[in-house]
Amino acid sequence: MGKDYYKTLGIPKGSTDEDIKKAYRKLALKYHPDKNKSPGAEEKFKEVAEAYEVLSDKKKREMYDKYGEEGLKGSELRFRRWSCAIIIRPVFFCLFIVSGASNGTTNSSQNFAYEFHGDPRATFAQFFGSSNPFASFFDMHNDSLFNDSLFNDDEFFTSFGGLGNRHGLGGAFRSHSFNVHSPLKKEKVQDPPIEHDLYVTLEEIYHGCVKKMKISRRVLQPDGTSKKEDKYVSISVRPGWKSGTKVTFQKEGDQTKGKIPADIVFIIRDKPHVWFRREGSDLRYTARLTLKQALCGVIFEVPTMTGEKLRISTKQEIIKPNTVKRIQGYGLPFPKEPTRKGDLLVAFDIKFPDKLTQSEKELLNDMLPNS
Repeated sequence: MGKDYYKTLGIPKGSTDEDIKKAYRKLALKYHPDKNKSPGAEEKFKEVAEAYEVLSDKKKREMYDKYGEEGLKGSELRFRRWSCAIIIRPVFFCLFIVSGASNGTTNSSQNFAYEFHGDPRATFAQFFGSSNPFASFFDMHNDSLFNDSLFNDDEFFTSFGGLGNRHGLGGAFRSHSFNVHSPLKKEKVQDPPIEHDLYVTLEEIYHGCVKKMKISRRVLQPDGTSKKEDKYVSISVRPGWKSGTKVTFQKEGDQTKGKIPADIVFIIRDKPHVWFRREGSDLRYTARLTLKQALCGVIFEVPTMTGEKLRISTKQEIIKPNTVKRIQGYGLPFPKEPTRKGDLLVAFDIKFPDKLTQSEKELLNDMLPNS
């Protein structure tokens, strides 16, 4: 019984050319003897190559579908055989090509003869060509390249554009020379970012501002030397920017041969303020009251970022140490909505007396409730 090439590739008889290519691609990489050392892998590798040789060629496939394996052999014809060598380091192989000699008849079955050349590595090389993916299979010491899960994914190959396209080996085989050890172009490495803190006042954050900064760096000259140069850059600080916001000037670092200049990064930092402490888009102000003012009430003023003074009365309440008053709309602008603003939080620092006389204690004891 003849060989079943469709079964060898694991595809049905009506498969398309693309299906045949996908099946060979998957199985050839799976059973390649340089990576698959299991018993029978090399023989399977050869069977897969022979099946692909036949089914990927229109004429051979048509003959095989009509007459089976025997129809390919063309036993009535004489054959001439020669070999040509292709060297692929570290793999050496020969391709044996069979070409039928015409006997003067017009019958297609008599005028055609094919025999597998016997070297599956030739089929493998012809299929993958001399592109980088082929070189990687033999030049990179990374077994994961032949991992089944990787090569089961057809998208891995489609990204190389046209990988796997080939012509049949009927008639004559055109030899190619592959240099799988050609060095890959080394990509330039970029130096790590250089970071600088840029301190801004709350007033600058509130209104927005432009800061001019000087960058000193070394620049390569035409003769290969480097020279120190100063460059001034402008940073537009937008209203409401948060502390930690980064402004990057790409590739403005020192220039050196073979490297990409580093990025220069300025990081926004808040300067301490005499009155306010920033809490996101809110501002916290601490009012200092005496114990008498906290208990009996007081009217005091609170500063704002606009310069306006807000009058606050506590006559109708008792201020406790953890009391916080929220005044809406007097904080910092929201970074993404500068027309909206956060709140002004008014906290209290109550000063207690250091000591009391005995009479003061007795008076307070009589006046203050026990609960």
